[in-house]
Amino acid sequence: MNSDVPCGVANRGKLRMVHGLFVGIAVVARILHRLGICHQVSFTRWFVACFLSHLKQVPAGLRVKDMTFSEVPVRVYEPTSVCDGLRRGLMYFHGGGWILGSIDSVDEVCRHIAIESDTTVISVGYRLAPEHRYPAQLDDCEKATCHFLSVAETEFGVDSHRVAVGGDSTGANLAAALCQRLACSEDRHLPFPCAQVLIYPALQMADFNLPSYQQNHAVPILFRGRMAFYFLQYLNGDVSLCQEVLEGNHVPTELRPRYELWLSPSNLPPECLTRGFYKHPSPEYDGEVYHAIKEGLEPEVSPLLADDALIQKTPRTFILTCEYDVLRDDGILYRKRLLDLGKDVTWQHVLDGFHGMINFFNQGWLTFPSAVQVVDGAVHYIKTL
Repeated sequence: MNSDVPCGVANRGKLRMVHGLFVGIAVVARILHRLGICHQVSFTRWFVACFLSHLKQVPAGLRVKDMTFSEVPVRVYEPTSVCDGLRRGLMYFHGGGWILGSIDSVDEVCRHIAIESDTTVISVGYRLAPEHRYPAQLDDCEKATCHFLSVAETEFGVDSHRVAVGGDSTGANLAAALCQRLACSEDRHLPFPCAQVLIYPALQMADFNLPSYQQNHAVPILFRGRMAFYFLQYLNGDVSLCQEVLEGNHVPTELRPRYELWLSPSNLPPECLTRGFYKHPSPEYDGEVYHAIKEGLEPEVSPLLADDALIQKTPRTFILTCEYDVLRDDGILYRKRLLDLGKDVTWQHVLDGFHGMINFFNQGWLTFPSAVQVVDGAVHYIKTL
């Protein structure tokens, strides 16, 4: 609950207010849970839906419809303007720690992307934890994507070879993991995604002591400890392991040199180190913790930890990072791995940005100006596909 909003953060007062509101809701949710009235996750979802998911009238120039692709709920955003040939497409996966978020929560974002980039956008309503664990979320994203690729031209007038995948936060994790999964697939009769659009992505659960985790550990709206909580909820729900994971006790000794090659602070630009950090002492390996969460170190959960041969197969990439975000270094380190392998990468860094800004895009008095910068950055990139 003890937040730290640095001077460089955009709209500090508003962010403090939003954080205070979310803390209050978390407290109420926990009380209701302990009283047996409702589950705290259910209450939080309900509140976020009421607070940030106000569906507006569909604007001119856009057709919106709810559908299912291979039993996965989706919302399709189709521009109605005349198009010379087939359109491009984007599969969008919302964020929310694999626990929160919905098609409604990113409705404004998907509308804006569709209209401004003249792109057919498919927003995917994948299943959530704790009701559903990994790999349910990734499986849903794969099923919806493969379904759309198979009918893109015939049913939607979209060029199946110009369909990208993308998302924000843990949605970006799903997009990156999906690209790697599809690259390994033996069934390659469908076109491969033409690009991955990763907005402040969560890409690894091996090291929660990177400089950005240290520098931004208490910056709303994503605290360092909360990220470990989300990963554990995604995997198995055993949040009692949070502190062990934060310390790094889950990483086998023999894997540490390998991960160090990819996660070393020396791989970051010098400006990422100006706010200071300390070298975390080598943790004591705990085999029981590792076996409880070992899937979290696999590429489908931690795409940044994939072998070179697998990352080499991924498509061109757009990565957006925010300075005041615990996940900043995940995105920057993934960019370096891609560049080292000769991949095409576009990087945008929001200097006054914080994690979760996209949730406050076009939300009336709650709108953060930097959120427009984030969404428009994605729009400008998508136009190049």
